[in-house]
Amino acid sequence: MVKAVVGDEAHLKAFEETLASSSSSSSSSSPPPQAQVGLVVGKLSASSDRALVYALLPTPLTDAAAPACSLRAAPKSKPSKGGGRGSSSSSSSSDASLDFDVEWIAEHARQVSRMLLGGMSVIGAYLWASEASFKATSPAVLSQVIRAISQACYGSASGERLLIHISYSPRRWTCRICEVASASLRPCDFKYSKLLSSLQTFRCTYNFEIRLTSVQSELFKKVILKAISHLTEEVQNARALVDGHLFSEDMNISTEGAHQVDFLVPFNNAVPVEECSLEGVAGLIRFVGSVSALAYLGPKESVSEAISDLKADIVTSLKSRLDIILDEADDGPATDEVEKSPSQKVTQVIFHELREPYSFSFPRRVLIPWLSGTYVCDYLQQSETAEDALDRCKEVIALETAVESSSVLESESAAACSTLESFWVMVPGSHSGGQGGSSKLKDSHSVQKDDSSKRQSGGNFNIIAALIVLLVALLAGLIFTFSAGSST
Repeated sequence: MVKAVVGDEAHLKAFEETLASSSSSSSSSSPPPQAQVGLVVGKLSASSDRALVYALLPTPLTDAAAPACSLRAAPKSKPSKGGGRGSSSSSSSSDASLDFDVEWIAEHARQVSRMLLGGMSVIGAYLWASEASFKATSPAVLSQVIRAISQACYGSASGERLLIHISYSPRRWTCRICEVASASLRPCDFKYSKLLSSLQTFRCTYNFEIRLTSVQSELFKKVILKAISHLTEEVQNARALVDGHLFSEDMNISTEGAHQVDFLVPFNNAVPVEECSLEGVAGLIRFVGSVSALAYLGPKESVSEAISDLKADIVTSLKSRLDIILDEADDGPATDEVEKSPSQKVTQVIFHELREPYSFSFPRRVLIPWLSGTYVCDYLQQSETAEDALDRCKEVIALETAVESSSVLESESAAACSTLESFWVMVPGSHSGGQGGSSKLKDSHSVQKDDSSKRQSGGNFNIIAALIVLLVALLAGLIFTFSAGSST
């Protein structure tokens, strides 16, 4: 349970001044400052009861150039008879409640979450609004925003998230903990500290090769998710070497700079039950590649959390690449085979109809400089460049300083990116050689018939062999008896 929230002093105070200056720059004839909503990037520490806030990211304008958060004026009350002093003939702007484009905020959270590395995640939302507007907004409306963010980033509507209110009238910060499941809001302590400059960096390059079978009519997404599931189990069971030393729970790291982590994967002789049978098997999937992972460890956190965050970054990175492929395939479906994008072609592959090897490269990860020496990431398709990643990052994450494309780190080469390779497996009854795509698998009845005939022929051979051995033994016995009688 989160009891206290610690924010990075340098970044959050600079962000507050930016908000204040943008509001005061409007002329006196302009309407009052509009509200603003954005995301809280940080970490809900597993080893303590506090949350760390690294940055606040404003949600960009919608496709219709409208803000994701606006003021909705309260309905005017009818004047009382006689027009007494208690009547309200007009509604003040301070009575306006906050109105949100929840779907747009959730989509922004999903894209930001994809760009964050290990040890950083979207942990809530912030609001820049007056005290009166915040109080005029129903807690159910505020909880709905937090719930949508949690669903977009974590796939579940449970756990605790933050709601930070930055009031400009009067100027102050307040923080509340939102219990997503119950939609309850409770206050908590908020203080500043030096966080970003105290982060420790952990890096690793994880090489993997997963082989598993594909059954007939299995969709592309299901096949890849099954491969990632096998990889997740492998990663979770791996032992870690930190700077060349085997990790232990009492390990302390005093050296500065980035720390190198290597994972030792144990030999796994156990084969899943579903992989032991050829029934329904249409092919073999070889999921091979290399993931460049990175995680940040906050102050007063244990090294074990960095190891866990690094393992999670490996898995979430592969899932993010799969999401990118599926998103691109869903954007603008093409009817002509020539016009289809690579993602559309690969997502429409039917594995049990393949008669030739088929391979597809996942997007590769690049690192983009962000705050105080930290990085965010993006993923490049084969035809994209670092400029494309930088443009997307500027749209989703507000970069405080100008970043050149030359400073984008391409940590994964084209040859080392995650690759899916699917090829035809020679199962009993298949005729893939020389017949191309027109060849078809025999049905399971034909395969079973072939197997039974083979077993029957094998059994007949064994019976004949036994009879021959028996006859030879009888003849040998007769000859021995005859020779013995003759000698006597």
